[in-house]
Amino acid sequence: MPIILDKVNHIYGQDTGTPLRALNNINLVIPDGQFIGIIGHTGSGKSTLVQHLNGLMKATSGNIYFNGEDIDDTDYDKKKLRSKVGLVFQYPEHQLFETDVFTDVCFGPKNLGLTKKEIELRAYEALKLVGLDDEYFYQSPFDLSGGQKRRVAIAGVLAMKPQVLVLDEPTAGLDPKGRDEILDQISKLKKETGITVILVSHSMDDVARYVDRIIVMNKGCILYDDAPREVFRHYAELEQIGLAAPQVTYIMRELQAHGYDISDDVTTIDEAKDEIKQYFARLAAAGKGNG
Repeated sequence: MPIILDKVNHIYGQDTGTPLRALNNINLVIPDGQFIGIIGHTGSGKSTLVQHLNGLMKATSGNIYFNGEDIDDTDYDKKKLRSKVGLVFQYPEHQLFETDVFTDVCFGPKNLGLTKKEIELRAYEALKLVGLDDEYFYQSPFDLSGGQKRRVAIAGVLAMKPQVLVLDEPTAGLDPKGRDEILDQISKLKKETGITVILVSHSMDDVARYVDRIIVMNKGCILYDDAPREVFRHYAELEQIGLAAPQVTYIMRELQAHGYDISDDVTTIDEAKDEIKQYFARLAAAGKGNG
C-alpha cells in the first residue's frame, strides 16, 4: 500500500519568535514500486520531508499514512515502521561502528529479535544486493573505499527488508566512478526486488537518468511533481530557484539553436544519442529521395 501525506506541515521553532515553516501543506501519494527523485536547493524542505516518512520527525499538523495506518497515532509501532521504511542519510558510513562488515550489517535485523540464522541470511543477502564481494565481508569497514563503505551502510538498511528505501544524497562526496557505481547498484536493486526507492539528490543528471517521477521542492512546497521529461520542460522556472535541467538538455537546445532539426525534449545521454541518430537517418533518407 502507498505512503500518503495529507496536508502535512512542519514548523521549526514554532514556540519561538522566529518560527521557520519547512513544509507547507504537503499532499503526496507514493505508490508501491516507484522510483522517485526529490530535488530542490538547500533549505527547500526535501530532507525534512523524507525524515517524516519513517517517523523520525513528527508533522506539526496533517497526517501521514503507511499501509493504511496513521503513523502518528499514539499506539502506532514506530519501530516496525522504521523496519519497513528504511532511511539512508548523507554520509551513512559515519554510522558504521562494528569490527567487520558482516557484523555491522547484522546489527539492524538483530534488533528485530530474529534467530541467528535468519539474521545472518539477511545480512548476506543484503551485501550481495549491493554488489559487495565476499572477500570484504570480514574486513573492517574502515579499511574500505568510500563507495564500498556506502554500500555497506545501504546493506545495513536493506537487511531490515524494507518496503521503501529512502536515500538522502547517497552519492555525496563520492568521485564520479563511485557515484555511478552506487546509483547503478540502486537501480539494479530496484529492478530485482520491486522495492519503492526515493532518491534525494542535487544532481539533475542523476535523477533524469534513473527515476520515474520527480518531485521538486521549493520553500517547503511541492513546485512540480511529474515525469522527468515534463518537469525539465520548466527549465527556466527551475533556474529561477537555483536548479537546472540536465546538461544534455542544454546541449540539445544549443544544437537546435544552430539549425539542427532535432528535439530538445531529452533528459539523458541515451535519449540524445537516439535523437541524433534519427536526425542523421532522416538526412540520409532525404538525400536518397532527392537522388
